[in-house]
Amino acid sequence: MFRASLHSPIFSLRPSAAKSLTGSRVIAARYLSREARAQIQNAVKSSPLVLFMKGTPDLPECGFSRAAVQVLDLHGVPPEKMKTYNVLADDELRSGIKEYSLAGREWPTIPQLYVNGEFIGGCDIILGMHQTGELENLLITSDIIPKVEEQAQASTA
Repeated sequence: MFRASLHSPIFSLRPSAAKSLTGSRVIAARYLSREARAQIQNAVKSSPLVLFMKGTPDLPECGFSRAAVQVLDLHGVPPEKMKTYNVLADDELRSGIKEYSLAGREWPTIPQLYVNGEFIGGCDIILGMHQTGELENLLITSDIIPKVEEQAQASTA
């Protein structure tokens, strides 16, 4: 899906990396093309909740992705409000999403959670937010899950 637009032979030096060069050490990074960035941005905004993970929700291929899916399941995120992307199925997406999320956030790992197009974080952030109740509040205010009172009233009606 992303492969063609993410493949770019152009490598350039990040301006911030130029300051940290010492001796023969050279740091080069690939910038995402505008087309690739647009595709990832469309993917991030394709659903109220988007999870880039290793594997699928039914068959996660790493413990961190499994934990992220389990936490979202605990909160009752409906499948129609969640879109997942398996980064193991596309190496270009795997590297592209890391670069996309790095823009000011320093997050080079998978899984990555986006809510209403906004980057939330990875497994540790998801777990921490779950433990404090912040994730539930975010999911409610983002209209991804209903309030507990609303669920109780709907089930008694």
